[in-house]
Amino acid sequence: MFTIKYRDQVTETDIPALPKTMRLRIQKAIEERLVHDPIAFGKPLRFNMQGNRRMRVGDYRVVYRIEVETNTVIINGIRHRKDIYD
Repeated sequence: MFTIKYRDQVTETDIPALPKTMRLRIQKAIEERLVHDPIAFGKPLRFNMQGNRRMRVGDYRVVYRIEVETNTVIINGIRHRKDIYD
Protein backbone atom coordinates (compact mmCIF):
# COMPACT_ATOMS: atom_id res chain seq x y z
CA MET A 1 0.00 0.00 0.00
CA PHE A 2 1.19 3.47 -0.92
CA THR A 3 0.47 6.76 0.81
CA ILE A 4 -0.80 9.61 -1.37
CA LYS A 5 0.53 13.15 -0.91
CA TYR A 6 -0.53 16.19 -2.92
CA ARG A 7 1.62 19.20 -3.73
CA ASP A 8 0.17 22.51 -2.52
CA GLN A 9 -0.46 23.66 -6.10
CA VAL A 10 -2.64 20.61 -6.73
CA THR A 11 -4.86 21.16 -3.70
CA GLU A 12 -5.09 24.93 -4.16
CA THR A 13 -5.57 25.30 -7.92
CA ASP A 14 -5.82 22.01 -9.86
CA ILE A 15 -8.50 20.19 -7.86
CA PRO A 16 -10.86 23.20 -7.39
CA ALA A 17 -10.67 23.91 -11.16
CA LEU A 18 -11.92 20.43 -12.08
CA PRO A 19 -15.55 19.81 -13.01
CA LYS A 20 -17.32 18.11 -10.09
CA THR A 21 -17.97 14.84 -11.94
CA MET A 22 -14.33 14.59 -13.05
CA ARG A 23 -13.15 15.44 -9.55
CA LEU A 24 -15.01 12.41 -8.22
CA ARG A 25 -13.75 10.13 -11.02
CA ILE A 26 -10.16 11.22 -10.48
CA GLN A 27 -10.42 10.80 -6.72
CA LYS A 28 -11.81 7.29 -7.19
CA ALA A 29 -9.03 6.41 -9.68
CA ILE A 30 -6.33 7.65 -7.30
CA GLU A 31 -7.78 5.70 -4.37
CA GLU A 32 -8.30 2.48 -6.35
CA ARG A 33 -5.25 2.46 -8.61
CA LEU A 34 -2.39 4.51 -7.23
CA VAL A 35 -2.74 3.38 -3.62
CA HIS A 36 -2.37 -0.27 -4.62
CA ASP A 37 0.03 -0.32 -7.60
CA PRO A 38 1.17 3.04 -9.02
CA ILE A 39 3.76 1.43 -11.29
CA ALA A 40 1.28 -0.80 -13.14
CA PHE A 41 -1.33 1.91 -13.68
CA GLY A 42 0.99 4.73 -14.72
CA LYS A 43 3.00 5.34 -17.84
CA PRO A 44 6.50 6.82 -17.43
CA LEU A 45 7.06 10.28 -18.89
CA ARG A 46 10.12 11.31 -20.88
CA PHE A 47 12.30 14.30 -21.69
CA ASN A 48 11.81 17.24 -19.30
CA MET A 49 9.30 15.29 -17.18
CA GLN A 50 11.50 12.23 -16.72
CA GLY A 51 11.05 10.60 -13.32
CA ASN A 52 7.32 11.31 -13.32
CA ARG A 53 4.52 9.03 -14.39
CA ARG A 54 1.04 9.78 -15.66
CA MET A 55 -2.33 8.15 -15.21
CA ARG A 56 -5.12 8.78 -17.68
CA VAL A 57 -8.64 9.47 -16.41
CA GLY A 58 -10.82 10.45 -19.36
CA ASP A 59 -9.38 13.61 -20.93
CA TYR A 60 -7.51 14.45 -17.72
CA ARG A 61 -4.05 13.37 -16.62
CA VAL A 62 -2.69 12.80 -13.14
CA VAL A 63 1.08 13.37 -13.10
CA TYR A 64 2.85 11.83 -10.13
CA ARG A 65 6.20 10.68 -8.79
CA ILE A 66 6.82 7.50 -6.78
CA GLU A 67 9.12 7.42 -3.76
CA VAL A 68 9.67 3.69 -3.35
CA GLU A 69 11.75 3.88 -0.16
CA THR A 70 8.88 5.56 1.74
CA ASN A 71 5.99 3.96 -0.22
CA THR A 72 4.68 7.40 -1.14
CA VAL A 73 3.05 8.69 -4.31
CA ILE A 74 3.38 12.46 -4.75
CA ILE A 75 0.74 14.00 -7.02
CA ASN A 76 2.38 16.82 -9.00
CA GLY A 77 -0.53 17.89 -11.18
CA ILE A 78 -4.08 17.09 -12.29
CA ARG A 79 -5.15 18.89 -15.44
CA HIS A 80 -6.70 18.48 -18.85
CA ARG A 81 -4.44 16.67 -21.30
CA LYS A 82 -3.92 19.80 -23.44
CA ASP A 83 -2.58 21.75 -20.44
CA ILE A 84 -0.71 19.28 -18.23
CA TYR A 85 2.53 19.05 -20.18
CA ASP A 86 3.15 22.82 -20.48
